[in-house]
Amino acid sequence: MRTLTYINSQGGEVTFTHKPPFILQNFNTDNNVNIYANKGMAQDGSTYLGNTLDIKDISLEVAVLSSSESELISLRATLDKVFNPKLGEGYLIYKDEVKERKAKCIVNKLPYLISSGSVAEGLISLTASNPFWTDLQELKEEIALWAGDFSFPLEILETGIRMGHREPSLIVNVLNNGDVECGMRIEFKALATLTNPSLLNVNTNEYIKVIKGMVAGEVITVTTYFGNKKIESTLNGVTTNIFNFIDFESTFLQLDVGDNLMRYDAESGLDNLEVSIYFMPQYLST
Repeated sequence: MRTLTYINSQGGEVTFTHKPPFILQNFNTDNNVNIYANKGMAQDGSTYLGNTLDIKDISLEVAVLSSSESELISLRATLDKVFNPKLGEGYLIYKDEVKERKAKCIVNKLPYLISSGSVAEGLISLTASNPFWTDLQELKEEIALWAGDFSFPLEILETGIRMGHREPSLIVNVLNNGDVECGMRIEFKALATLTNPSLLNVNTNEYIKVIKGMVAGEVITVTTYFGNKKIESTLNGVTTNIFNFIDFESTFLQLDVGDNLMRYDAESGLDNLEVSIYFMPQYLST
């Protein structure tokens, strides 16, 4: 069964299914492609340079079924309250038997419904500034971490027991199974003192490095998502903007479609560093 749920910035939501009161009759999306080309003097045709996707227009053809005209008035008021463009961007969540995806969007027209007795039919129009759908939650890959070896039943030998071990690999393959490249959120966590943590894309030799010492319990978060690039340090519950600590040759790494080999490093205290990568693949359609 296919469902669409819109959640506004204040948490108000409406779900459209094949059952009353809110019925999804049809669902359409539209994306224009902007093609960039160069034409030389006396050239037949042109030279293709690249393309970008325009914003995504989303339309929902819906029906509202009620048991009375008074209930219909109440249900229509609910739609107006949830699909209020003055609340800014919300999320449209798509679900079927195979997948769940979401798109950040805003209402571009007030819900248009025509009523007849206890039934109303009409159109809800949305615009997604980012034309891609994403997973509902970030995916996670861990590169450097301590794995626990402590388990029950417990037998303590004379030589003692090993509580955990350090994963030996400095490299992880981050698989982006989306349709286009995407940003990520990198977490450098210090178990003890270390300096200048970094992450290298082995395939491209691009890297991002933070020129800063870290102390036990400190977490540096590097975010490379489009329109949301930032570097923050969190220690003892206090988060600080440390964007100016970035190495000047650094790149805000993106994940290419497919395999991405990532290697972590630190100029000192490498064994005291744990690294996690969070990312959200982007898809052209649901």
